[in-house]
Amino acid sequence: MQRVEHMGLWERLYFPEILRGLMVTGYHFWRNLFVHILHQAGLAKNLEAAQTVQYPDERWPYPDTFRGRHRLTLKQDDTVQCTACFLCATACPAECIYIQAGEYPDKPVEKYPVRYEIDTLRCIYCGFCVEACPCDAIRMDTGLHPANWGFSRKDFVEDRELLMQRSRDLDAKGKEGLYEEHVRRYRHV
Repeated sequence: MQRVEHMGLWERLYFPEILRGLMVTGYHFWRNLFVHILHQAGLAKNLEAAQTVQYPDERWPYPDTFRGRHRLTLKQDDTVQCTACFLCATACPAECIYIQAGEYPDKPVEKYPVRYEIDTLRCIYCGFCVEACPCDAIRMDTGLHPANWGFSRKDFVEDRELLMQRSRDLDAKGKEGLYEEHVRRYRHV
């Protein structure tokens, strides 16, 4: 026998909830409109209204915990910090990291990634790779959103050299410099 659940009176009367939602939306709309009109007239400068950010000309600062583009950190001698332990690839739920390990000729104990690739079309930017890395070799702290690199799948696979170059660029230009370079192409359209 099938059990039938009955809705309570308040659940059947969904109309009051719709009205309440419309009242909240209407309140914010009319209040902000009125405050903006007062600001245009030179009045009520102490009142603050909601504003639309005109991206990319204006932007809110990203927090330090923002997960943007990936990068591979570098050692003092400009070699990759990664030891090809495969923990990032193992922790990745999207299985978008591919690593091929190799050995240094002069240091047979330590490995390095001969090939390190991230398929950004599969990546969900969860940051698990960063958390899993025991040697702080991969980070997502560039402060930039992922970009549209092209029109084929191969264009969205970021290789080891590109990921290492991002660390060099971040050291040379800083987050703000990278951002300005990134949006420059949009401003001259």
